[in-house]
Amino acid sequence: MKAAVIILNWNGCRFLETYLPQVVQYTLQEGVSVVVADNGSTDGSAAYVAANHPEVTWLPFDRNYGFAEGYNRAIAQTEADFVVLLNSDVEVTPGWLGPLLARMEADDRVAAVMPKLRAVADRSKFEYAGAAGGFIDRYGYAFCRGRLFGEVEADEGQYDDAREVFWATGACCAVRREACLAAGGLDAFFFAHMEEIDLCWRMKNAGLTVWYEPASTVYHVGGGTLPQNNPYKTFLNYRNNLLMLYKNLPQGRCWSTLLCRMVLDGISACRVLFSKGGPALFAAIVKAHVAFWRAVPRYRRQMKGHARPAGWPSQMVHRSVVSAHFLHGIKKFSDL
Repeated sequence: MKAAVIILNWNGCRFLETYLPQVVQYTLQEGVSVVVADNGSTDGSAAYVAANHPEVTWLPFDRNYGFAEGYNRAIAQTEADFVVLLNSDVEVTPGWLGPLLARMEADDRVAAVMPKLRAVADRSKFEYAGAAGGFIDRYGYAFCRGRLFGEVEADEGQYDDAREVFWATGACCAVRREACLAAGGLDAFFFAHMEEIDLCWRMKNAGLTVWYEPASTVYHVGGGTLPQNNPYKTFLNYRNNLLMLYKNLPQGRCWSTLLCRMVLDGISACRVLFSKGGPALFAAIVKAHVAFWRAVPRYRRQMKGHARPAGWPSQMVHRSVVSAHFLHGIKKFSDL
């Protein structure tokens, strides 16, 4: 077994200074390496790593390739059985890596494993980006055990069971390199956001599984690159979600599901119009839909000759989480 922990960095020297020492302390061992893949940073990240962590492999890129292509390039250049995608703003804990690798070593069908993700800002709570394992409903809305939309639960041990999930967070997840490459890697066109869910869906369509392992815990800052209400982040989330559905929905379900999702997105756009920064967020959602339609011919060509899956993937929730949360007041995963 050989593993590599890959931290993708873009002008995140402040995070490297804070969290890389713990990654080195709790990770480096025989058969495990730590790699910082750098998306053309100009903030002194290279000098910091060279001066303070010569044991870390520095992998520089000529420009910012985004989350998806940045990790694709790093994974392609890293020889390991397992690669761990780790955000630079994640605080690891003693023994965090072993349970993730053990879960994959025990079962060749396990393609990815994520730890429990808690928040740096409030260490008693789960963190938005992954919490205790990711899921989606049949319309593509992503949520987690421990987080429904903006409602984040305190961790009281209610999700301390290891189990199969739909997706593993890109903030911290171990991935079987061979399975990742066979599935085509992360979709570089996405640039950032939704790419890990898309990859997990494709690996599930190939008959593999994705797991949550609570024996491992890490803490995530979140929003380190783009804050939650950033219009560009909104654009990427909405566009990429539509593209993910178009790529992965089962035979006979694609356009009917997309039509429902577009109606729901329209309602969402009207809702955010009256929030803080509403006009910019509204415009971002409209632009995302225009960009989706422009990208459809590209994906149609890519998918030519590839049959869609015959049925729904495992661990998809077959109800509308939007309806459950906003109409029926459900705020916890356990109440779905």
